Amino acid sequence: MSLLTVEGLRVGYGKVEVLHGTNFRVAAGEIVALLGSNGAGKTTTLRALSGLEPVRGGSIMLGDQNIAGLPAHKIAALGLAHVPERRRLFAPLSVEENLRLGGYLIRGQHAELKRRIEAMYALFPRLLERRQQLAGTLSGGEQQMVAIARALILEPRLLVLDEPSMGLAPLVVRAIFTIIQRLRDQGMAILLVEQNARQTLKIADRAYVLESGSILLEGPAADLAQDPRVQSAYLGGAAAA
Repeated sequence: MSLLTVEGLRVGYGKVEVLHGTNFRVAAGEIVALLGSNGAGKTTTLRALSGLEPVRGGSIMLGDQNIAGLPAHKIAALGLAHVPERRRLFAPLSVEENLRLGGYLIRGQHAELKRRIEAMYALFPRLLERRQQLAGTLSGGEQQMVAIARALILEPRLLVLDEPSMGLAPLVVRAIFTIIQRLRDQGMAILLVEQNARQTLKIADRAYVLESGSILLEGPAADLAQDPRVQSAYLGGAAAA
C-alpha cells in the first residue's frame, strides 16, 4: 500500500500551468526518485506536496488523508517533512537552535525534543561537534546535514529531499546518500529530487521522469538506468557501469 499517492496534480503560477495532472506514488520503506530537466516542475511538485504552493486540482493522499490545500504546518504534523533546495537554514543561529526550530510542533515537550535532538547527533556525529557553531559558518556538507536533521526532528513518515547534493564535494555526496539509504532501511519513505541522476538511480527503488509538467517515464530505478532515453538525457549517453 502506498504511503503517498498523487493523482491528477495540477499546479500553476498565474495563467501558466506547471503541472498537468501529474500521477505518482511512494510506498513506505522505499526511495522514489523524481528526475527531470531544469524547469520540468520537480521543485514545484515538492512544494505543492508540502503546502508551499496552492494546488489547482487533483489529490495528494498521505495515508488515508487528502492533504492537498492544507497549510504547511498541518502537513508537517501529519508526517511529511521537506528539505528544500539550498537548505534554507537560519544562518545566524547555532546548529542546535536550528534543530530546536525543527521541533516547533513539539516545543512544549522538552524531554521528548531533547531525546530527538540527541538522536540526530547520533545519526550525524559531526553536528554534535558543531552544536554551538552558527549554521552560516558551516561547510556545505555540514549545512546539508543540519537541514536533513532538522526535518527528521518531527519523525516524519515521508521525507522529501530537493537536490541534497547541490554544491557538495563527491566525498560528502557519498556520505549524504549513505544516510538516505540508512533512513530507507529503517522504514522511512523518501521522495528524492536530485541532479546526480546516476547516483540517484543506484540507490532508488523506483523512479519517475517528469518533463514539462507531466510524467514521461516510470518504473524500477534499475530499469530506467538502462533506458536509452534516460541514458541520453541524464546519464551522459551511457548507462552506469
